[in-house]
Amino acid sequence: MTAREPASHASACKGSASSYASGFYRRFLALLRKEVRQVLRDKSNLAVGLLLPVALILLFGYGLSFDVKHAPLAVVMEDQSPTAREAVDGLRGSEYLAPMFVSDMNEAQRMMRSGSVDGILRVPMDFSRRLNHGDARLQLILNGVDSNSASTIEGYVNGAIGVWAQRRADRSGNKPLASGGVEVVQRMWFNEAGESRWYLVPGLIVLVLTLVGAFLTSLLIAREWERGTLESLFVTPVRPLEIVLSKIAPYLVIGAIDLLMCLLASHFLFHVPVRGSLVIIVMVSMLYLVVLLLLGLFISAVVRNQFQASQVALLASFMPALMLSGFVFDLRNTPVFIQIISQVLPATHFMALIKTLFLAGNHWPTIMWSVGVLTLYAVVLTIATRAQLRKTLE
Repeated sequence: MTAREPASHASACKGSASSYASGFYRRFLALLRKEVRQVLRDKSNLAVGLLLPVALILLFGYGLSFDVKHAPLAVVMEDQSPTAREAVDGLRGSEYLAPMFVSDMNEAQRMMRSGSVDGILRVPMDFSRRLNHGDARLQLILNGVDSNSASTIEGYVNGAIGVWAQRRADRSGNKPLASGGVEVVQRMWFNEAGESRWYLVPGLIVLVLTLVGAFLTSLLIAREWERGTLESLFVTPVRPLEIVLSKIAPYLVIGAIDLLMCLLASHFLFHVPVRGSLVIIVMVSMLYLVVLLLLGLFISAVVRNQFQASQVALLASFMPALMLSGFVFDLRNTPVFIQIISQVLPATHFMALIKTLFLAGNHWPTIMWSVGVLTLYAVVLTIATRAQLRKTLE
């Protein structure tokens, strides 16, 4: 082998490596340009990738709050003495409590049952007299539907009364008879066991029905469009409303089975009481399921792509039901714009209704309002979905 042969061989290897690297970068850049264009064309993926993180940051940063502020508290002043009024004056200056002075216990109990207040503080008629003997008592009745908020409110009330008692003791020179002891006797309504499961399990029914309803049906018409089978339906005599009803009927049965499993689990596994009518619970649950099935079907008819439809259904139904319906925290502790958005969601109205039926019983004003709102959603979504399918026929 001559000296020129190794040199030419090395030169050939070098040229081959250079050619390979050049081809790699050329192919890589071509694929990269193609992927970038595809991402920019796919508006749904772009929205999920860019807008969803922003929405989560805003919702968790501003909307998600476990703090209890300005909690409405009914104060029943059976003892009108200056001492009794001074005892509860500390509640006024707290940012965590919003005392509402009412005339008697009947009015306070009515407000508690309707959800207007989260607790009742009763100052008995013999408060001042017993205070001088060192054994004064205040009765605190709490709404135990949300056990976490109830415990927090109890702490705030005890703290406010304790600060007043300490100041009174300091003014009197810590004389036992002059200062007197004040005991806040706590009583829990609707959740006397203080179990968080009693609060969470009814809310899980909402989440399960939301997932089964909107998420699964959001794929139905989109799947038909992708497979090209929907066009064959258009040449038949079937009407859009018939298509809508035939699509939701099987999933209505599946949702009914899921509801039955949830009810059985709530009773036998979690021992959650059912103080309202079981028939009403089933009826309003099925009404909510119909609303979510129609919502998923409408999304499927508009989007016409299974992947995109599933994303839209997740963003429009399940996530709001999880974070903005009152499942995790009391919506009254959120900013006003979050409260306004939450009232647009059907899950918010059903969440309040199902918790009331489970733990508080049949409160007919709440039942009638929520059923009216859900019925309106069902009618509007039926008309909208039917119109969307008729639009495709044209």
